[in-house]
Amino acid sequence: MTRWFRDIFRQLIVAFQFMTRLPMPRIEFDPEDLPRAAKFFPLVGLAIGLAASLLSHFLIAHLSRGLAAVLVLTFLVLITGAFHEDGLADSADGLGGGWKKDQVLTIMRDSRVGSYGAIAIALSLLTRFLLLSSLPADRITAYLVSAHVLCRWTTLPLSYYLAPARDGDGQGVRVAQRVTLSSLIVGTLFTLGIVGWLLRTGAWPPVLLSVLVTCLSGFYYVRRIDGVTGDCFGATNQLTEIAVYFCGVWR
Repeated sequence: MTRWFRDIFRQLIVAFQFMTRLPMPRIEFDPEDLPRAAKFFPLVGLAIGLAASLLSHFLIAHLSRGLAAVLVLTFLVLITGAFHEDGLADSADGLGGGWKKDQVLTIMRDSRVGSYGAIAIALSLLTRFLLLSSLPADRITAYLVSAHVLCRWTTLPLSYYLAPARDGDGQGVRVAQRVTLSSLIVGTLFTLGIVGWLLRTGAWPPVLLSVLVTCLSGFYYVRRIDGVTGDCFGATNQLTEIAVYFCGVWR
């Protein structure tokens, strides 16, 4: 039992180390830790969403909704080290600028941001700013937390069902088709439990939309590059976060 708790604690630490820039206890790296830790990605989203929600409610009491949204968005970017924004930019550059698989993957590997990547980041930030500033004040916590739980859940089905698009090193290789069915089920139960508790009967639109975004993006990745990369995970993450916010402002 003690070893089981120690393994769970280690996986939680790895999940937070991978998904955030929060200081964590130092542990020896093991390549097998990341796919095992994937089931806790939604819990990382829960922590980030709750922190962003607390910050948002504090700021709204003293600032305009627009300025509060800018500061919350800045917090979200900083706490993750722009991890998912980087994935979105690289995916947009590669998929937008490359025709063949090798071209796409080569462009994705390039550390420079091209026109497609810059436009994708700009649109993502602008859209999230508008949506965050438009969320009903009494539903900010529910949708902020749900968005960050659901967007991090998307890595689980993508990595369970899809193969890595490239050989060698990279986040996609470390996770793709190495997440077990039990991790997928546990992570999904975490996600449904949190989102269902927060949104009650209103949970089904963001859940279904998140599944739809995950499926469509996954099919697209397979068609273009025969699998996924770490950048693809980041791109789907960003699209899902935006989709859940849309559910919160839809009238």
